[in-house]
Amino acid sequence: MDLRGNLNRFLIFYIDGWKVFRDPQLESRHSPVYFWREQMKAMLFYTTSEERLLPYRSFWHTFMIIKSCVFFASMWYGLTESIGDNVQVGRDLAFIIGISYIIFKMFYFLWYGDALDEVVNDLETFHPWAQKGPFTVDYRTGKRWYFLMSFVVSTSWALFLVIFLGLLITSPMWVQQQNLPFHVAFPFQWHDRSTHPITHAIIYLFQCYFGTYCLTWLLCMEGLSVCIYLELTFAIEVLCLELRYLHQRCDGNEQLRLETNRLVRFHQKIVEILNRINDVFHGTLIMQMCVNFSLVSLSVLEAMEARKDPKVVAQFAVLMLLALGHLSMWSYFGDLLSQTSLKVSEAAYEAYDPTKGSKEVYRDLCLIIRRAQNPLIMRASPFPSFNFINYTAILNQCFGILTFLLNTLD
Repeated sequence: MDLRGNLNRFLIFYIDGWKVFRDPQLESRHSPVYFWREQMKAMLFYTTSEERLLPYRSFWHTFMIIKSCVFFASMWYGLTESIGDNVQVGRDLAFIIGISYIIFKMFYFLWYGDALDEVVNDLETFHPWAQKGPFTVDYRTGKRWYFLMSFVVSTSWALFLVIFLGLLITSPMWVQQQNLPFHVAFPFQWHDRSTHPITHAIIYLFQCYFGTYCLTWLLCMEGLSVCIYLELTFAIEVLCLELRYLHQRCDGNEQLRLETNRLVRFHQKIVEILNRINDVFHGTLIMQMCVNFSLVSLSVLEAMEARKDPKVVAQFAVLMLLALGHLSMWSYFGDLLSQTSLKVSEAAYEAYDPTKGSKEVYRDLCLIIRRAQNPLIMRASPFPSFNFINYTAILNQCFGILTFLLNTLD
């Protein structure tokens, strides 16, 4: 596929999303998960066995891994130049932690790319989840809501990313004592603009390209990950609708029995897919929790260290807000999944009618009610699940660190 084709493939989510946003009667052709996958394929870094069979894909994947290792090593080498300046060390560590998260995901999905693709294929196959036919439930409102939620979130992320990249790339022009977007060091002082202007220009262009590519890829991967859980939440909403309108859609005990049996399998399928998703994202969820906690703790520590310098405090305050914002977004979608899954038991209870059905129907409904007592959660053992309760616990830990530092420094 040529450059123009890849560009259209990357932008089709925003084009279709805008059309759906403007026309309330228009439905999306695919789920948001499908569009995020298309964006990653357009960037040539969707690491599945099938993709690696395409021309130049395997070479490109290997080339990107090598570049990421060189970039990461140069950042650690640059950290040695900052020793003695606590504020600069804090800045370097913040970027190192952020880049390590991106590189970890790149390596991680080299191994789990096929498992991720299988999950995406299943979600796209079952979308929009409702049974087709003359008695299908009206799922269009929910489908539109979840699609537009994904579209608005992704568009907001993209806008913030453009602003951040613009500030990052132009930072050497307006920040004193900063020659490159990322503080790095190379042997023979190749990064020094006064000594080696040509190699400095090459390193600057490399950082601009690599930083833009990696952050855009991270945006797509985060969007894909979030929308996978959001798609399961939509599936639960459809299940609740089909349970609530069970008797209106079924005529006779035999049809009722077949339908409740299908809904039991439907609920079980959602649980199975969620277990597979949690297995696929197990390592990245753990890394994400560690990275966010590290960035929040680091920003608090550096802000306290340089509390007499408002500019430095403002910089690390923004870093803390970004880390907390990222964690709160995942906590929100984890909470949404858990709270929605608890509605299944209520919908199954509403579907119970002692004047209709048979013992088999009652047994199926009881089975759904019993399974739905335990909420579906986004988690990576042994870490706690992603929700606002645990999010509050992390905040308490961070404020505990802040209180300790205040008492110590004062």
